Amino acid sequence: MKKLRHELKFYINVSEYELLRKKLQIVLKKDENMVNEEGYHIRSLYFDNVYDSDLFEKNYGIYKRKKFRVRIYNQSDHIIKLEKKNRYGEMINKESISISRDEYERLLMWDYDFLLDKKASAAKDFYLFMRTQHMSPKIIVDYVREAYMENIEDVRITFDKYLSAGINSIDIFEKDIVTIEALNEPSMIMEVKFNSYLPDYIRDILQLDSHQRSAISKYVICREAGMTYYKQ
Repeated sequence: MKKLRHELKFYINVSEYELLRKKLQIVLKKDENMVNEEGYHIRSLYFDNVYDSDLFEKNYGIYKRKKFRVRIYNQSDHIIKLEKKNRYGEMINKESISISRDEYERLLMWDYDFLLDKKASAAKDFYLFMRTQHMSPKIIVDYVREAYMENIEDVRITFDKYLSAGINSIDIFEKDIVTIEALNEPSMIMEVKFNSYLPDYIRDILQLDSHQRSAISKYVICREAGMTYYKQ
């Protein structure tokens, strides 16, 4: 298992965001994956079992949780990641493997035997869950991420903006996918990740106690937005 990292999440509004990003730009490095000032686009397809265990475990505050997803960046198939994210309270780790576009297409057709040929534990775990819990694609989660980094303690500060849920497709490469806004006010999510401790100068900039900390799950927010949409 990979080393556990801290992950703190906060709802912030536009004025808080503007102030924080100006300060962070002075002292931290921008993530090299950012394609412009807004950041880079992330689209994920989340899987859950027939009982929606991952959805309800989050709402019930279960300490140990996991999520499986396929993730792409900037709507490109150049990098496709199959990921398992493990959470233990506020501590996380992430296991991921790269898959091809063809392998992704096979997942959507319930053909996942190819995972047995991969050495990574995440592939074996995904295969096991698909077999035993009948995991299936549930929701597309869409947002733009602006990220700043510090080598000390591998600090990573991200602002996730324009959070939206896909409602007419479970294919992340669908050209005509329709998304609905999943988060209104406050308008974005700030995530703070680090290894053992958060350096004091970064903590002073962020003033974490002044922000609304929450056990935020973009997966749950988008699932609930999708369910609300279909009830209308």
